[in-house]
Amino acid sequence: MVGSGVPDYLFELYVAGTGIRSRAAVETLTTMCDERLAGRYGLEVIDVLVDPERAERAKILATPTLLRRKPAPDIRIIGDLTLTRSVLAKLGVPAAGAHPVGEVDGNA
Repeated sequence: MVGSGVPDYLFELYVAGTGIRSRAAVETLTTMCDERLAGRYGLEVIDVLVDPERAERAKILATPTLLRRKPAPDIRIIGDLTLTRSVLAKLGVPAAGAHPVGEVDGNA
């Protein structure tokens, strides 16, 4: 897991093995999260070849599959994560410079 304390965002990334597609998915997601959610996210990478029971419980049918577990509701993205802008929008990750989840202007 990345980050400390209770993260604003929790992700599970399901991959199959350590091939190019799996490594690219991990690297892409880590880069996106480090840039937009530094210190505010947790990421767990699950290899479906190593832990097929967990993949089955999560109903993983293809890899890579990304699950956003927090904030609710769960969101699932299957396949290529390199379309960064689209992935970030689907995950509800704030744009650069936007307020983090639960944070508001101090002008109250």
